[in-house]
Amino acid sequence: MSISPKALLDSYGVQPKKSLGQNFMHDPNMLEKVVKAAEVRSGDIVVEVGAGAGALTDVLAGLETQVFAIEIDERMRLLLEERFEERDNVYLVFSDILKTDIDALLGDDEYLVVANVPYYISSAILWRFLEARRAPRRMVMTMQYEVAERIIGTPGTMNLLSIAVQFYGRPRIIGKLSPAVFWPRPNIHSAILRIETHPERPVRVPSQEAFFKVLRAGFSLKRKQLKNSLGSGLGIKAREAASLLKAADIDPQRRAETLSLQEWAQLSWMAAEKHAAL
Repeated sequence: MSISPKALLDSYGVQPKKSLGQNFMHDPNMLEKVVKAAEVRSGDIVVEVGAGAGALTDVLAGLETQVFAIEIDERMRLLLEERFEERDNVYLVFSDILKTDIDALLGDDEYLVVANVPYYISSAILWRFLEARRAPRRMVMTMQYEVAERIIGTPGTMNLLSIAVQFYGRPRIIGKLSPAVFWPRPNIHSAILRIETHPERPVRVPSQEAFFKVLRAGFSLKRKQLKNSLGSGLGIKAREAASLLKAADIDPQRRAETLSLQEWAQLSWMAAEKHAAL
């Protein structure tokens, strides 16, 4: 039987903190949906970000996985330690995920990420795992629905995050979540986003460093023509940037959000050839 997060937290004298963006998922059907989306199997190593009151942790642990449950809020320590004291497959890590050394925690083991995280750090968490030396095989996260929609976007609606995620993996929205499945209720809808990481990069680039330097430069000035944003971001004149774009067969007057992943790859090659610093 599922335990109400409100009743559980009340029993430990803990109240949700707005500053930590705490909204606890309590609907057992939605918890199962998240775990099913991750295709968790017995024996898998699963990193859960934001253990909270342990509702998702409990479902994951019941599948005979090894669960590394990461939680930043020290107020949850006693609750989680008592809830999982008889589970030898749950490892509680009280740490800020943005400061946690993922590679040191997991070594070279293959793993999955399952997370119900605060909206305000969902993008940072994606970057943290996708850029790790060993990225997860699969990620399933709940996040603001509009952010998930942008991540799965196509040229015309792309941003820095969507291009980056699609460079590392294949994202898709599994479902939409009502505010009612969380406590306290957020005032917006959420999405279950699944990212299957690519075993090999979908585009060839001179180096990841060069690719992301060009990508960040291209998105450095919102709503500006690419020749201006790229020039500003790379510290070169607009006419030099326009020359790079033309060499990559890209109209200098286009805007960053209209480029495809393949076009960014082409541009990174051209920039690397023309600017040795990349």
